[in-house]
Amino acid sequence: MSISSHPIDPLDWSHQVGLTFRDWSLLLRALTHRSYCNEHPEVTEDNERLEFLGDAVLDFIVGEWVYHHYPELREGELTRLRSALVRNEQLASFARQIDLGAALRLGAGEAASGARQRTSLLGSAFEALIGALYLDAGLETASRFVRPFLEKTVAALEWTHLLDPKSRLQEWAQAQRLGTPRYVTIAAHGPEHAPLFEVEVYIGDRAYGRGAGPNKQIAALKAAQDALQKIEMGEEPQL
Repeated sequence: MSISSHPIDPLDWSHQVGLTFRDWSLLLRALTHRSYCNEHPEVTEDNERLEFLGDAVLDFIVGEWVYHHYPELREGELTRLRSALVRNEQLASFARQIDLGAALRLGAGEAASGARQRTSLLGSAFEALIGALYLDAGLETASRFVRPFLEKTVAALEWTHLLDPKSRLQEWAQAQRLGTPRYVTIAAHGPEHAPLFEVEVYIGDRAYGRGAGPNKQIAALKAAQDALQKIEMGEEPQL
């Protein structure tokens, strides 16, 4: 969806993005900034309470999604991925994809200051929208709305330092002034059509972790994951 330079009626906007509400007042409240209430005394509720609720709902939706889509990730890695997906900057990006800023009800001063594209305001409004969807139609409807944003975004995160355990292990080793991790294939067995490789990761002369997989790359990732978990648990590396 293209970004509009002009305000859009909230109901028109909802039809453009395919959202329907049984209680349209929830949508209007989700799109109402407190500056609008200050200038329109007849409007008594802004979106801040819905933002609070939406924050909690998003944490659950995203947490459940990454749990089911990444069975190989450990708890710490799942937490990092969820945090990346629900941080304000990312939520503001989701909001821009649906031109949410154009539908916001803002006070004149806020609107004139460019608030419709302000990251902090957009992220908060997206949370409020999720809170409204949850109250109006339940968790599954809110989840169906959120999932496409996650699917489009997570591919760009998968092999950054956020998730790539090899990158994270290297950053840790360098921060500790221990040198660069080395990955050593210690075994390869199984039939040719289904081999299994075992890899150990060394930092200096110490083995920090071991992993196995159908190719050396995956085995090395598993070794880095194992090393990171042991580091987090305070286990001593082997000589």
